[in-house]
Amino acid sequence: MTPTAAQLAAFQANGGFTPSAVSIVVLGFVFAVLLLWGVWAMRTAYVGWSEHRISQRQFLGVVVRFLAMYLVLTFFLLS
Repeated sequence: MTPTAAQLAAFQANGGFTPSAVSIVVLGFVFAVLLLWGVWAMRTAYVGWSEHRISQRQFLGVVVRFLAMYLVLTFFLLS
């Protein structure tokens, strides 16, 4: 449902910003959290791999899963 011009004007008058600005902030937050989580997951997997607690295949699995999740979210959220 697309908001009417009156609804957009009321939103901007009460909030002081446009709905598209909110969208950009929310998307930025989602991608920042995703990247922080990905760095944490890959670093943890790397430490496990370097200390021989997980295999190289498991380490690569973590990296591939993160990259796949990042690409899918990028496709769905930015298209």
